[in-house]
Amino acid sequence: MTASACVFPGVAALAEDAPPYSQAQDVVYGEVHGTGLLMDVFTPRAATNGLAIIDVASGAWHSDRSKIRDHTLAQMYPIYCARGYTVFAVRPGSKTRYTIADMDSNLKTGIRFVKEHASQYHIDPERLGLTGASAGGHLATLAALTATPSKPDAKKAKDRIGTSVKAVAVFFPPTDLAEWETGKPSDAQLLRSLLYLPGAAPADMEEIMKAARAASPLYHVVKTDVPFFLIHGNADSVVPLSHSQRFVDAMKKEGNSAELQIKEAGGHAWLTIPEEVRAMAKWFDEKLGNTMPRSAP
Repeated sequence: MTASACVFPGVAALAEDAPPYSQAQDVVYGEVHGTGLLMDVFTPRAATNGLAIIDVASGAWHSDRSKIRDHTLAQMYPIYCARGYTVFAVRPGSKTRYTIADMDSNLKTGIRFVKEHASQYHIDPERLGLTGASAGGHLATLAALTATPSKPDAKKAKDRIGTSVKAVAVFFPPTDLAEWETGKPSDAQLLRSLLYLPGAAPADMEEIMKAARAASPLYHVVKTDVPFFLIHGNADSVVPLSHSQRFVDAMKKEGNSAELQIKEAGGHAWLTIPEEVRAMAKWFDEKLGNTMPRSAP
C-alpha cells in the first residue's frame, strides 16, 4: 500500500488567456482549533446554471494548493464552469495534522458552508454534486454514504444543516483501507498515520483494522437514493481497480445506482483525463438536471 499523490502528468493547461471562471482563493469555510479551513470558489464568467459541484481537493490525503493546481491542469474547473456550474474546491486537511475522521468532518463542514451560503452563490443547495480523485474520491464517497441529516431544531447552528448531496462522481477512489488489495492486509504504518494522531495508535492490530473498516466507504454501503459514478484505470498500480469494482458490486447488491467506467491502460491518472472529466460533467448534467447549453471547452 503506497500513498502516492494524485497528479495529472503531462496535461497541458488551457490555452485561453482568461479561463471561463473567476477564482476566489482561500475562502475560509470553517475553523478547527483556531485554524481556518480553506476552499477556492470557481464562479462561471458567463451564465450560471444554478448548480454546484464540490470538489474534494486531496491527494494521498494531503490538501495543499498543489491539489488545486492538479485539478486545474486536469481541466476540472474550466470544464464544469463552462457548463454553468459553480465549483467549490474544498481542502479538508492533510494527514500530517488530521486523521481521516477529521478530514471527513472538515469536508462535511464544507458541504454545510456551501448550503448555508447557497443564496450568495445563486445555487440550489438541494442539488449538489460531489467529486474528487484518489484520496479526494475516498473522502467524497465516505462523506456521501455517512451524510448527516438536517436537524432544524438542533441547538448548534452547524447541526441544523444536513450534509447530503444529490450525486457523486469520483476517480480511482480507495474504498477499502483494511485490504488495499483483495485479501492482502494494508500496511500498518500507513494506516496508523491516516487513522490516528502521532502516538495515539493502539498496539492491537485488530483495533487498527476495525478503525480502517470504519473509515472505508465499502463498509458503509446501504440503500441510498444518491447515484454514484466511478472512473478507474485497469493499470492503476496505486489503487487497484478492484476497489471500484467491489464498491460498485456492493452498491448494486443494495439496489443502488452505481456505474463504473474502466479506462483501458489507465494508471493512477493519465494524459487524456480531461476526456473523462467531460464524461463526468455530462453525467452530472443528467443527475443534477443541468439544462443550460455548455460553452467551450
